[in-house]
Amino acid sequence: MARFAKFLTLFSNKKIMPSPLNRRRFIAQSAAGLTAASLAKRNSIRAANKANNTLRVGVMGLGRGMAHVNNFLKISDVEVAYVCDVDDNRTANALATVTKKQAAPCRGITDLRRMLEDPHLDAIAIAAPNFWHAPATILGCQAGKHVYVEKPGSHNAAEAELMVAAARKHDRHVQMGNQRRSYPVVMEAMQRLREGVIGKVLSARTFYTSSRGSIGKGKPAPIPKHLNYDLWQGPAPERPYKDNLIPYNWHWHWHYGGGEMANNGVHALDLARWGLEVDLPSRVTYGGARYHFDDDQETPDTGMTTFDFGHCGAMWDQSSCNRRRGEAPPFVAFYGEGGVLSCTTGNNFTIHDLNGKELETKTAPGNDAPHFNNFVNAIRHGEKLNSEIGDAQVSTLLCHLANMAWRTNSTVEFDPAKRRIVNNPAAEKLWSREYRPGWEPKI
Repeated sequence: MARFAKFLTLFSNKKIMPSPLNRRRFIAQSAAGLTAASLAKRNSIRAANKANNTLRVGVMGLGRGMAHVNNFLKISDVEVAYVCDVDDNRTANALATVTKKQAAPCRGITDLRRMLEDPHLDAIAIAAPNFWHAPATILGCQAGKHVYVEKPGSHNAAEAELMVAAARKHDRHVQMGNQRRSYPVVMEAMQRLREGVIGKVLSARTFYTSSRGSIGKGKPAPIPKHLNYDLWQGPAPERPYKDNLIPYNWHWHWHYGGGEMANNGVHALDLARWGLEVDLPSRVTYGGARYHFDDDQETPDTGMTTFDFGHCGAMWDQSSCNRRRGEAPPFVAFYGEGGVLSCTTGNNFTIHDLNGKELETKTAPGNDAPHFNNFVNAIRHGEKLNSEIGDAQVSTLLCHLANMAWRTNSTVEFDPAKRRIVNNPAAEKLWSREYRPGWEPKI
């Protein structure tokens, strides 16, 4: 509790200036500044929730997090009790959305730690930037909350270990947001692979193509009034604000994100691992570069990664700035002794024989709802999580190892049993990171 109290008091001496639009005042008055009548209503609802098994959740990060909000609102007896973002405009928008759709009160806040103080809150969902994922998950587990955390779940390999340890120590359900693990047709495809539909599976190849443009070259600029940039940085060492970083381009800076590998590679490689029935590789390579634009992006836009598991292998083929429209590659393809099974980005699969003849195809609508329902059912009924954090972070570790290989221009040899890099001091230095004082994640 002493450690948690330390986190709660961090930044307590820093003042937040109100914006001309008074967003923080609006949020405080509409949600936090409760009258006696509203307090009585909230206490009455809490008593009813306890009797009716209502699950109270809070959502952090209200860009991608709005999908979390809307999915939770569709589940019976789930109440969105908090919406949290360092951007007051996003918080106000989310608060208005929830207020329209549920009778129970919802509170809009800026600081995650405020909702962790609520003993009646059951779970949190984290959709903030990557560098927040593990620290927020660890804080949530320490506060006794179950956690749904977006992919990749960790910024670096050390965090991947720490967040799993926190889930185990505090006996919390922690689900990572690689939602294809809950797609019914994709689940069927993986079962078909196990049943030998294409014979022995020898390799998998994953593809990502897009048409991303340049992020330009950022310039120092005044921090927008609606943004708490100090808290946005959170666990990451402080850097000056620049005008092309937020809300999305932090992905392409190693200080905050993990490039396309951690952004979309984690989805594809998780499917590859699942279908190949493997865990960690013994060797990883990653070739490529930033070829398309001269701008601030530090991570490659084009590349090829290989993962050697000994008896089989996997590849990641990335083309972030060219969709390769004439090729139409799948999201993942599994190559077996008797044919090929492939999936696109949706809820589907297709099977071809070795001559390329289509033998079977199956598709159905795909959305996030089953993954959120699985999380809720795990909390309520002990249902097995489809992407439990221990297994999910194995997939994320593939991405971390790949990025280490690219950043050090080396082949990363890895010991899967010891979960450690072999004879590569440069890569080993990237296993962890530095943190702002007081934000170091600890178990």
